[in-house]
Amino acid sequence: INKFRSLCNTNSTWQVWADFVEMAAIAIANRVDQSQYEDREARYLQIIKRYNQKQQAAFPAMLALTVEALEENPDQDFLGSLYMQLELGNHWKGQFFTPFDVCHAMARITAGDLDAAVKEKGWIGVSDPCCGAGAMFVAFASECRRQKVNYQQRVLYVGQDLDPVVAYMCYIQISLLGCAGYVKIGDSLTEPMTGDPLLPQPGPSLWITPMFCSDVWHWRRVWHSVDRIIQTEGTSVTAGEEPRP
Repeated sequence: INKFRSLCNTNSTWQVWADFVEMAAIAIANRVDQSQYEDREARYLQIIKRYNQKQQAAFPAMLALTVEALEENPDQDFLGSLYMQLELGNHWKGQFFTPFDVCHAMARITAGDLDAAVKEKGWIGVSDPCCGAGAMFVAFASECRRQKVNYQQRVLYVGQDLDPVVAYMCYIQISLLGCAGYVKIGDSLTEPMTGDPLLPQPGPSLWITPMFCSDVWHWRRVWHSVDRIIQTEGTSVTAGEEPRP
């Protein structure tokens, strides 16, 4: 918070936060999603030019502090908590972040027997069409750890939110926690993600996490694509079978 407030002398609190999370999201995404690299890099440079050299150095420092916080305690909605402490919630859009304790309770109630679900097809999916800063995903990952299920290799996280700022926050947090999946910026009522969850439609509104690009998930998508082709021809591959990288 102190590092953040040092940037607010010449810019509004809201603008600084919006710039911080967008640039952090771009820095992460451009390591793995080359299809959007040039446009996102140009956007990064457009934002950073608003600040002087000393101010520019504060942004990677804040990202480093975020990494350290989630490394120290992965069971927290770090960015969401800061967002509310800084009173940045947009009441005009009806924003109200679900308290993290409630997210924990909801994750435990809806998860059920995760090990049994994973054994059925090799992985499970969790979706939040109004993901906010990603507290539900963080809580679900925590429940996976409690049940001794690998939340990075066995769970696909799919989020969507109308507000780009909170969508970036979600993307940053699940990326740093090593969650495999993606976040789409858009209205989940008018632009719902109804396609194959393992094969999302690429585009500027889709933000893919680094773990989703790992070998495990790459080969899972390849095998899934092959399975779809075979099923189209009238033959099915046994559920759960997948190549080992």
